Amino acid sequence: MLKHDLVRVKHMRDGAEEIQKFIQGKTKNDLEHDRMLSLAIVQLLEIIGEAANKVTPEFCAKYTQIPWKSVVGMRNRLIHGYFDIDLNIVWKTVVDEIPSLNKALTEIIKTEEFADGETAE
Repeated sequence: MLKHDLVRVKHMRDGAEEIQKFIQGKTKNDLEHDRMLSLAIVQLLEIIGEAANKVTPEFCAKYTQIPWKSVVGMRNRLIHGYFDIDLNIVWKTVVDEIPSLNKALTEIIKTEEFADGETAE
């Protein structure tokens, strides 16, 4: 594993954790009417996707539980379709997908740090 793969996965995990904090106690209606919340969530999804795009193919092949292409695809859609973001899809993603993504990323970090003899952050 290249060191930068783990750094990128940590960036992804950090973004996922932030999203979960931001939406705690919120509804889809909040996302639709709170511009700051929607901009923050979209930016974090873009960061997660950009970090995923920088992970090496070898690392992606090792951890197939992460839908790497879908994560990058979401980033691309948000970046290039910024004028037409569907907040229903964003909400569904953060509620249905981000918790399991966060859990899987945390497990990958623990596995990789254990293999390298590091301490988990």
